Amino acid sequence: MGTKVIKENQVATNGAVNTEINYQTGKAFDAKTYLQWYELMYKARRFEEMAGMLYGEQKFRGFCHLYIGQEALAAGSISATKPSDALITAYRCHALGIAKGITCNEAMAELYGKATGCSKGKGGSMHFFSKEHNFYGGHGIVGAQIPLGAGIAFADKFKGNDNVTLCFFGDGAAWQGALHESFNLASLWKIPVIFICENNGYAMGTSVKRSTRVMNFYKLGEVYEIASEQVDGMSCEAVHNAIARGVERGRKGEGPTFLEIKTYRYKGHSSSDPQKYRTKDEVEAYKKLDPIETIKATILKNKFATAAAIEAMEERIGEEIDACVKFAEESPFPDNAELLKDIYAEDHYPFITD
Repeated sequence: MGTKVIKENQVATNGAVNTEINYQTGKAFDAKTYLQWYELMYKARRFEEMAGMLYGEQKFRGFCHLYIGQEALAAGSISATKPSDALITAYRCHALGIAKGITCNEAMAELYGKATGCSKGKGGSMHFFSKEHNFYGGHGIVGAQIPLGAGIAFADKFKGNDNVTLCFFGDGAAWQGALHESFNLASLWKIPVIFICENNGYAMGTSVKRSTRVMNFYKLGEVYEIASEQVDGMSCEAVHNAIARGVERGRKGEGPTFLEIKTYRYKGHSSSDPQKYRTKDEVEAYKKLDPIETIKATILKNKFATAAAIEAMEERIGEEIDACVKFAEESPFPDNAELLKDIYAEDHYPFITD
């Protein structure tokens, strides 16, 4: 199939719909891919909705940052990579962790602080982790995961394999010094990392337009001679294609990629956010571009599945979400003996005292 130019809706940071950005695609996606995207996004959405409800009921404590609205990034990222590729992100990590292979049981148990959680109940909402699935967090310090992501990718380069690391961060982290140090070294050493800025328009409650004059974040990568582009984050197709280009570049030894993926979160920065910094009309404008509904419509239009088949999938996922809550509530809390485990690499670290 030849390359064609498609025009995809993109909403600007002030809520206005902008259709001026052209994206390139040269890949036709099959029914299997669309169904996998839908299943993953629907599961992530239902999980996050359940998590938000349970948090409101004080079933678990701490912070809770939901991914609702941004699911296309998870779906497009996973379909464009392989399981051995690493992924590291900030504290809005539930959906990305599930996308990489963490089960809903393990995810919900971690929210509850239970021993059966993906981080043994020690991480909670912000610190999902799974070495088995090459998911390296879940990081609470803004921008801290960026040099770690570059380091994971550098290790793969040093080992001589062809893995590529996806390193996610929010628009608020783009002004951390660690990002620019990482960009410089990644470019210099041609590290196989894809830096992904999830630009949802707000750093907590501060809009991009109030914090910087740089409205096109992808230009930051160009300063360091990194292949950079802006991507429609409400489109699974656009996300997949952009990441696939970065993956190909990384596997060929051509160095890093920087993607500014413009997306939107329908909920607050965290579950306690009153969201007074934006209007309901702005949120509703983005909901009209909802990636889950868009993919569902594409599936039905192209007869990739019947409405009954989709309904059956949704029912099965609903049962899975209900079951993971039961699993979390019935799981035990970590034993007291776990308190000092997983802190030091040495089994018998000499400076631990009773």
